[in-house]
Amino acid sequence: MRRLAFLPLAVVVALAAGCAPAPIKKPIYTGPLDTGPGSLTAARQYLEGRWTLVSFEVFPPGREPIQVKGSGMLVYDAYANLSVEIRTDEATRAALTRVGVPFENGVISTSGRTVIDMDGRTLTYIFEGAPPIGASAGPLATNRPRHWQVDGDLLTLTTKDDSGNNLSVAVWRRQS
Repeated sequence: MRRLAFLPLAVVVALAAGCAPAPIKKPIYTGPLDTGPGSLTAARQYLEGRWTLVSFEVFPPGREPIQVKGSGMLVYDAYANLSVEIRTDEATRAALTRVGVPFENGVISTSGRTVIDMDGRTLTYIFEGAPPIGASAGPLATNRPRHWQVDGDLLTLTTKDDSGNNLSVAVWRRQS
């Protein structure tokens, strides 16, 4: 009989122990994501798509600028992947090779995931095991940020050295 008297009390204690307490702090509402002009979302949406090369100059340190003669395609997708392919004529290819620009089968080609820095207005490739930002590896090194500027349907990507001097300037036009 005594055991039966303690049974309801044991059930109540077991049920109370199984209940989790309410959170002490409520979640903080941070508001809606910023999607307006000048936001990261707007920048990604602007960059997304296919772009064709309008002009391209390379400024190797201590040498004459190289006007790149050729054609190119830039593709930026919704997942922040950026790929660039530029095909040049033989004379341009020889001049660029002399200043450390790598070619694969006659094509300058880079692709990888990028990070957009809105304050610095840069795009930076992210590669596992890549050299640190700014490390010297030629005027088009993928470890150097690309400074970007937008003017209507034109996108200008500029690579700079550690002193802020231009190493390359490429102008791209959005494909319709």
